[in-house]
Amino acid sequence: MSAHELDLAGVTNPAMRDSYERCRQLNADHGKTYYLATLLLPAAKRPYVHALYGFARYADEIVDDLASTLGDAQKAEWLDSWADKFFVDLARGHSDDPVCMAVVDTVLRWNIPIEYFHAFIHSMKMDLTVTHYQTYDDLYEYVYGSAAVIGLQMVPILEPTAPEAFDRAKDLGVAFQLANFVRDVGEDLDRGRVYLPLDDLARFNVGRADLERRILTPDIRAALEFQIARVRQLEEQSRAGIAMLHPSSQPCIEAARILYCGIVDAVEDINYQVFTQRATVSKRRRLAVALPALGRAVVASKRYGAGHTQGLFPTGS
Repeated sequence: MSAHELDLAGVTNPAMRDSYERCRQLNADHGKTYYLATLLLPAAKRPYVHALYGFARYADEIVDDLASTLGDAQKAEWLDSWADKFFVDLARGHSDDPVCMAVVDTVLRWNIPIEYFHAFIHSMKMDLTVTHYQTYDDLYEYVYGSAAVIGLQMVPILEPTAPEAFDRAKDLGVAFQLANFVRDVGEDLDRGRVYLPLDDLARFNVGRADLERRILTPDIRAALEFQIARVRQLEEQSRAGIAMLHPSSQPCIEAARILYCGIVDAVEDINYQVFTQRATVSKRRRLAVALPALGRAVVASKRYGAGHTQGLFPTGS
C-alpha cells in the first residue's frame, strides 16, 4: 500500500499503518479479483476495504487453512478466542492484533454496525460443524454471515445515497458466494462439504452421493444450471444498488459485479466440468472489464478528488 493512500486516509500511526499494510497484503495474495476492483476506489478509501477483506480472510484461514493440522474442536476454540478478543478490542476502541488493529480502526471511522461481524463469526463457526444444507433458507443463514454482511460492511465506506443500497449489497454478496459454490463443488467435497441445497439437488434427482462420484451427468448439469439462474437473478436485483452509491465508488462495485458473477459464465464455458476443472475469469476478460472501469474511476477522481472520503478520523490514528 502506498504511503500516499494511507496519508489520504488519515492513517498516521506507524503501527496502524503496518496493520493496514498487512491487510492489503492478504487482499493482494488471496483476493486477486477483489483486489483489482479495490484499486478502482478513491485512494483514501482503499485501506479501509483492505482491512475488511483482511479480517474475513484471516478468519477463513483459521477455519480452512491456518490450522489445517488441527481438529474441528481445536479450530473452534482458536476461532472463539480470536473473535472474543476482537470484540473486546472493538469495545475499547483499540487492538494490538496485527490484523484487527486496522479493522477496529475502520469500524470506528465508518460507524460499521458490530452485528455484521457477529454474523460473520457465526457463519465461520458453522463451517466447522455443518457439512450440508437441506434447503436454500438453511443455506442463507450461512451465506448471510459469510457473504452478505461483507457487502453490508462496505456500504458505509462506499457512501450510499439511499437506504435501499444496503439490501442490494446483500443481494450482490450472496450472488458472489453462490457463484463460488457452483465453481467449487469439487473442492468443497474435498473438505467434506456440500453448499448446494439438498432440496434443490433433489429436484433434479441428484443426491450428495451423486456429487461424490464426481461424474458430470445430465441431472447434475441441470442442477448447476438451476443454481446459476439464481446467481443471475440476484445479480440483476443488485444492479440498482450500484447507482445508489457515491459516483466515485460505482466503478469498483460494477467491475466486481461483472467479474465475480462472471464465474458462472466461466462454468458454462468449461461445459460444467466442475469436478475436473476450475472455472476462472480470464485475464483478457478482467482487463476488458477493468480498463473501462478505470476510465470511469479517473473521471470520478478528477471530479471528486483522488482522496475523496467523508470518513470519521479519530485523533492519533
